[in-house]
Amino acid sequence: MFYWGFIATDRYVSQTNVVLQTAEIAPPSMNIASMLSGGAASNRGDLLLFREYLLSVDALKKLDKELALREHYANKKIDFLSRLSGVEVATEDFHEYFLSRVEVNLDDYAGVLRISASAFDKTTAANIVTLLLRYGELHMNKMGQRLAAEQVAFIEKQVEQLNQRLTDARSAILDYQNEKGLISPIDTAESLSRLVAELTTELTKLNAKESVLSQYQSASSPQMQQLNSEILALEMEIARKNKQLTASQGAALNTITAEYETLKLRAKFAQELYSNALATLETTRVDAVRKLKQVSVLQEPTQPEYPVEPRRVYNIFVFSLMVFLVGVVLNLMHAIIKDHQD
Repeated sequence: MFYWGFIATDRYVSQTNVVLQTAEIAPPSMNIASMLSGGAASNRGDLLLFREYLLSVDALKKLDKELALREHYANKKIDFLSRLSGVEVATEDFHEYFLSRVEVNLDDYAGVLRISASAFDKTTAANIVTLLLRYGELHMNKMGQRLAAEQVAFIEKQVEQLNQRLTDARSAILDYQNEKGLISPIDTAESLSRLVAELTTELTKLNAKESVLSQYQSASSPQMQQLNSEILALEMEIARKNKQLTASQGAALNTITAEYETLKLRAKFAQELYSNALATLETTRVDAVRKLKQVSVLQEPTQPEYPVEPRRVYNIFVFSLMVFLVGVVLNLMHAIIKDHQD
């Protein structure tokens, strides 16, 4: 009671409430878990990571460098039970002491992180909370930016490879056209097919005319000979065109067309892959910006006006109650032992 009432050094406490927000809009979830959690804990994982960093040794080292926390907590003016044992204590001991002076609690239902820090003067307490928020936000954004940069770099590499693949496919088409001397074998084949069809139609007409003419003229007549010459010429031209389209050996046009279509399909496929990769790259760059974390402060770090710790009356009451209960238990044990002896 004497320690809590007169010796314990006053501690000032600064508090703040924050949430993590991003520009990314997540679709609403209608499952039972989200309903029970109030629907506000969708970024619970980010808040837990944020909390772990605030309580980490890395954050403590930055605070110590900025605020000289070791000297502050090891000040000889602080009572021996409350102060840090020394400025040169091990990092593990300093971190353990730091955890006894800082609290970071997650409100699952509201999705809010409640941060409080105690120090032996009001300015240091407020500065600890303010710097923790700053360091935490920088760390979360650094993590997100590093991941986004790795994703963008990977996709950019894929885009370069697909661009080269598209260039090679287009070059293969140009080389094939130059080799065969045809701009578009497909169009050439279609033109030949139409020409063969027209020649076949003309041949049918001449055959019909020849059939009618043979009924009243002899085969040696000039008209019959001329007509037969025209029919023979058409048949030879049709055969030549068909041979050009479907030769059994050499550069048949149907073979050239099939090879050309294969090259075009490869080029089209490479172009689609390249287009999709470009779209993915732009989407990834936009998402990288949208996923940056922003610490939104619901309550600014308070500037304590009077010390709230230690809770002297509460500690005296609890300590007295515990001593009283221990005394009652010892008294009962003494009475039981004495009763058995009697």
